Amino acid sequence: MKYALVIFETDASRARIQADRDAHRAAYETWIGKLAAAGKLAGGDALDTEHQGPVTVRTAADGTVSVTDGPVHGGEETLGGWFLLEVTDHAEAIELARSFPTPETLELRPVLESA
Repeated sequence: MKYALVIFETDASRARIQADRDAHRAAYETWIGKLAAAGKLAGGDALDTEHQGPVTVRTAADGTVSVTDGPVHGGEETLGGWFLLEVTDHAEAIELARSFPTPETLELRPVLESA
């Protein structure tokens, strides 16, 4: 079964990471390498959270489309990226998320797979 591990950055987590970017990068790459070696990493990407902000596109019930600068949901947390995990069950997805080595906030979501 697949789970999306969605990464949210906060002002506090960004500050902690920027304080020692090299250590953060090394821990992150080691974690990713272990997942890949164990066959648990099915994909993922980081988002550019420093150079260009998000744009939200909404379609109303009447079909009109609005485009605004900014995330869908305002607030301190910023979507930073995601991983696609291949796990045996929900408990394993939580275990892998708990081992995430950096201070971001994580959200786990099961991926709907077609039959």
